[in-house]
Amino acid sequence: MPYLALFGGMASLAIGTSFAKQLFPLIGAEGTSALRVSLSALILIAVWRPWRFKLSKADAGRILLYGLVLGLMNLAFYLSLRTIPLGPAIAIEFIGPLALALIHARRWIHFVWVGCAVVGLGLLLPLRGGVHALDPVGVAFAAAAGLFWALYIVFGKSLSHMHAGQSVALGMSTAALVILPFGVMSAGTALLLPSVLFVGLGVALLSSALPYSLEMIALRHIPERTFGVMLSAEPALGAIAGMFLLHEQLSGFQWLAIGCIVIASIGALLTTESDNAIITPGAPA
Repeated sequence: MPYLALFGGMASLAIGTSFAKQLFPLIGAEGTSALRVSLSALILIAVWRPWRFKLSKADAGRILLYGLVLGLMNLAFYLSLRTIPLGPAIAIEFIGPLALALIHARRWIHFVWVGCAVVGLGLLLPLRGGVHALDPVGVAFAAAAGLFWALYIVFGKSLSHMHAGQSVALGMSTAALVILPFGVMSAGTALLLPSVLFVGLGVALLSSALPYSLEMIALRHIPERTFGVMLSAEPALGAIAGMFLLHEQLSGFQWLAIGCIVIASIGALLTTESDNAIITPGAPA
């Protein structure tokens, strides 16, 4: 049951992001990101009611940093999806937490995973031409999202002493305040169209509320290292969702690249200390 919950959470995230991309023609990447994060914040506030818990000035400052990078991570990732497929975007973004997990690499096996990730990234970067070459701007936004994901983990760990519901609800609310101006400037009143709000609510539920809840259930019963290893499959799931829901076709090199990054992530989690593991419930895409 916990493994089914975790897989369901990852599948829900991939499907939700695929639906989000279908909103781009109506409200753009900025508007979609703003709508998803804002509605997710409202859902989380309603569920967790964060005002029930005390908040110190120091924790308020940590929440601001956490929410800032969470908002920028979401915005950068959605901007990357304008021009590159979902699977490669998640794979490139995954380099951020993977680098964080290997930042103190000392054993020879760690450098094997670094090399595997470098090979995968090299296959995805627009270093060669051809019909399947990824857009450099999209790759840059995905890489920026990866950097913000790494910072999200760092700042998120600084909030580990707080109630999880409070920190996530306040962090998502801060992220909404960061992204909302970009969404309003990009989409304007189109954000308030009933049809857009309806789809946006579905995206928020599928890509935030439901995955977060299912991953919290899974974490209670699955060891953190195993949890992280399974979470490493997200780039592959994203590629599959993009193929079936968005009709995104990847080249053999791109599938190989995603495979290299997934293997590097799994290997890193199995051979590093648990406090460096990529444990990011309710995160990114």
